[in-house]
Amino acid sequence: MKSKLVLMLPLLLLAMLAAACGGGASPTPTPTTPTSTPTPQLTKVRIALDWFPWSNHAGLYIAKEKGYFADEGLDVTIYTPDDPSTVLVTVGAGQDEFGLSYENEVLYAAAQDIPVVSIAAIVQHPLNSVMALQSSGIARPRDLKGKKIGVPGVPTDEAFLSTMLKKDGLALGDVSIVNVGYDLVPALISGKVDAIAGAYWVHESISAENQGFPVNVMRFEDWGIPDFYEIVLVTNKDMIAKKADVVQKFMNAAIRGYKEAVADPQKAIDVEKQAVPELDEAIERPGVKKLAPLWIEGNNAFGTQTEKKWADFAAWLKANGLITKDIDAKSVFTNRFVEGAK
Repeated sequence: MKSKLVLMLPLLLLAMLAAACGGGASPTPTPTTPTSTPTPQLTKVRIALDWFPWSNHAGLYIAKEKGYFADEGLDVTIYTPDDPSTVLVTVGAGQDEFGLSYENEVLYAAAQDIPVVSIAAIVQHPLNSVMALQSSGIARPRDLKGKKIGVPGVPTDEAFLSTMLKKDGLALGDVSIVNVGYDLVPALISGKVDAIAGAYWVHESISAENQGFPVNVMRFEDWGIPDFYEIVLVTNKDMIAKKADVVQKFMNAAIRGYKEAVADPQKAIDVEKQAVPELDEAIERPGVKKLAPLWIEGNNAFGTQTEKKWADFAAWLKANGLITKDIDAKSVFTNRFVEGAK
């Protein structure tokens, strides 16, 4: 401060001398108030997750944390409902603009005239599977004869198991089914059951292995169950009819996020971990290696769906008594926003 004053004093003296010699001071300009460009108002939307945050949600967190949703004019809230089974109800009612759900759940909703539509397939193939400890020697469905199988207690349990067993020469009566809720891995490790059905081979298998219990995995689509989309992104028909621009903007950002996640899955986990500190890296880092290839099918754009996959699975659900009427596949999904993404 002292040095600045030393420099300023000679200048002040010169100015005083100039004034004494008759020099007039220049008129002081009137200050003007700078104009500022108003910040555009972001459109608030919510997406309800199907489960607690895990590696499959990485593309959404990338889109949010890196500002891709904001670039599209959206303020997106990502949250896990207290009861994820209500996602299609809240989306259908417009309480949430978007949600993550499952192909079979969307078909159940269609059978009940709940107005939801799948706008992208997030995971192109089933993650559900049957697992048994490697030490048990159970490696295929026919090895389950006389064994106890733990299930979460959802409507598809028996249909999935029946189809897989039939494919390998057994019937549902050849096994015992035990409802263990979602404590599938603990039930398997503890010996309460000999195998579990409904566990994700990109998640629960890693959890078991991390605890020192490697498993054999029997994937659903390898044993007679039609290939289906495990997880889909949904909105409601009213959003598509009245706010298609918002749906398109959401899709633009989501696809951008998932493309980055596919290109560098571990960096995707880095981003999600910053947003969700409780993320279990010991499961999600190895899991995302298995999961990332399922985000895109061949040369198709991320999210692409086919009428055949929806029709085949709907027919399987009806044949197994899980829905009671025919569903028009074209009424429950659209590729419009995937194809329109910039």
